[in-house]
Amino acid sequence: MKSIIITISALSCALSAMAQTETADSIPAQKLQEVVIQAPKVIRKADMDVYHPSKSAVEHSQNGLQLLNNLMIPTLTVSDALGTIQAVGQSVQVRINGRESSIEQVRTLLPETIKRVEWIDNPGLRYGGANYVLNFIVSNPTVGGSLMAQARPALNQAWGFYMADAKFNTGRSQWEVGGNFKLTNKVKTHRDYTETFTYPDGSTLTRDETSRGGTMDNSFANAWASYSYIKPDTTVFMAEFGLFQKLTDKFLYNGLLSLSDGSDDILLTDSHGDKGGTPSLSLYWQQNFARKQMLIVNFNSSFYFGRSYSNYLEQLPDARNPWDYVTSINTEIKDHNQAYAIEADYVKNWTNGRFTAGASYTANRNRSRYDNLDGRIFHQRQDKVYLFAEYFHRFGKWTATAGMGVQYTDFLFKETDQGTHTWSPRPQATITYSLNQNHNFRLNFTSWQSTPSLAETNIVPQQLDGFQWRVGNQNLKTANSYMLTFRYGFNVPRVSGSFGVRAFTSPNAITPLLQWEGDKLITTYENSRGLQNLSFFLAPQIEIIPKWLMLSGYVQFRMEHMRGTGYTHRSNAWSGNANIQLMHWGFVLSGQYVRAQRDLWGEKISWGENLNIIDLSYNWKSWQFSAGVIMPFGKYDQGSKSLSKWNRNEQHMRLDMRMPYISVSYNLQWGRQKRGAQKLMEVDANADRSTAGGR
Repeated sequence: MKSIIITISALSCALSAMAQTETADSIPAQKLQEVVIQAPKVIRKADMDVYHPSKSAVEHSQNGLQLLNNLMIPTLTVSDALGTIQAVGQSVQVRINGRESSIEQVRTLLPETIKRVEWIDNPGLRYGGANYVLNFIVSNPTVGGSLMAQARPALNQAWGFYMADAKFNTGRSQWEVGGNFKLTNKVKTHRDYTETFTYPDGSTLTRDETSRGGTMDNSFANAWASYSYIKPDTTVFMAEFGLFQKLTDKFLYNGLLSLSDGSDDILLTDSHGDKGGTPSLSLYWQQNFARKQMLIVNFNSSFYFGRSYSNYLEQLPDARNPWDYVTSINTEIKDHNQAYAIEADYVKNWTNGRFTAGASYTANRNRSRYDNLDGRIFHQRQDKVYLFAEYFHRFGKWTATAGMGVQYTDFLFKETDQGTHTWSPRPQATITYSLNQNHNFRLNFTSWQSTPSLAETNIVPQQLDGFQWRVGNQNLKTANSYMLTFRYGFNVPRVSGSFGVRAFTSPNAITPLLQWEGDKLITTYENSRGLQNLSFFLAPQIEIIPKWLMLSGYVQFRMEHMRGTGYTHRSNAWSGNANIQLMHWGFVLSGQYVRAQRDLWGEKISWGENLNIIDLSYNWKSWQFSAGVIMPFGKYDQGSKSLSKWNRNEQHMRLDMRMPYISVSYNLQWGRQKRGAQKLMEVDANADRSTAGGR
């Protein structure tokens, strides 16, 4: 690992010396020329779709997240009210001028400074295995400072979001400071749950829960401060410090447990959660050189100090003393974890081509103390090295990208002196053909690796209830994933969008495994025999009334096949998202419906939030006023279904989410402002954390 760091440092020093010979402020920004397909709403390039904000979309937005919502990108599910961005039920890597960013940072963008939004649904090797990438290209603001603020409280619950951000400029320097607070306090919740256990001898036991109510807390705060130095087209330097504080993340549930064997009913209390702080530091340097060359170096570090806990109690209704329990399980883990990462990328451009190569090193050091085990301490070390090279070339109506990455992963568990290490190749290729200005076709193959998490490798037994336990597996190996996607992009009058087919396989996916050991049902983890799925998707954007009424969304049908030790499962399911938006006279009326994607993983099918939201906003000068309702129709549902022969169950989490809210946003600008720093890549260093056992 040390040799990798030395090599990166030597390369940085050598190219920095070259920079001394170039002419300051005279190197033009180099951009790869490509054949593009022009459309009123979207420009389809070989490796991305480019959306240019309309005047109406900008005027009806007070920050970057609202503008993204107003763009109505079909595949995206954007919720300004909830502060989320997803695509086809999966996470989206958000970037600003190429640097990896957060949704909080997108909120601080001034809408009029966003030149375009790049939507990349086939990210290259430099994006580190991201499912999707959304890149905001921001131009020079015309003012010297800005102050943004927003408050969104609910009217019937202790729920809300509040933020403020300020930017100041002096010469080539820019300072920024900001923070936000998200409140969720004692939101009422219910759980529908039933399960049937099958013992090795064939006998069964069914447990039905009758909900007696519960609450959910989920409040956190963010604070950030950054400094950037920008010498146009020559040098960019950024230093950013952040502090994320999870104030409380707690779930408390009460229920009545009925057993099929005729035993007495049991009062159940299930409580689990975590809280802690994560300070982080990021340093970024970008240098342009002669002959269209560029070097980017990024360092990132984060630390996690926190605790996670789980309390599971079973008590007979006629117990004489409140402390007389049939089952009492208390788990408390205190983490002191740290992560460091450094990456260097080199980019060389030609008229019809681009070469990119990079190297990164990531180190995680985890220390977990189990207070429920007399303070026993466990250490885990994880090191990753990633090398890649990628080449893009354009010839006529065709473009092609091909590259290869290699990842080395090393684990070591100090207390047991057990460890494992693997080398994994990561090939990737894309071919695009532009038939004409309104139609293009793209075939993309990509691959990536997934390393075992701290929770999956933790061998400390954690009791979940009266006879269920969870134990990690230190012999897990890095899992490989491969995906092939064919996409057809089209533009016809008032309609644009895409249709595609996606095939995915992970032949050694890391999944949970249930097995009996005596009278204990153990959940552990294995490298399975593989997951395969095939998806068909359609994502249109329709101008019903130009500049007034627009509809967008996606619909997906997915077929999945999962195999593991002693089981084979299949699942077919629909999912989708629909957005409708009416803009006129400064008003924006929008509605959103989300049917969450069903995911088969191991022996469980799980789904996220099924949601619907209605929102009406009005813009006046530097102010925006809005009102809306989360879940005006139907019931909030998030849950899972177990297919295991040893434990078949189905769980539905119901939250009291029918919440009317109001929102007030303010955006003040003054003076003359310099451009915000433009990172072209970001290395990630997220400190891992433990998870206390819980049903």
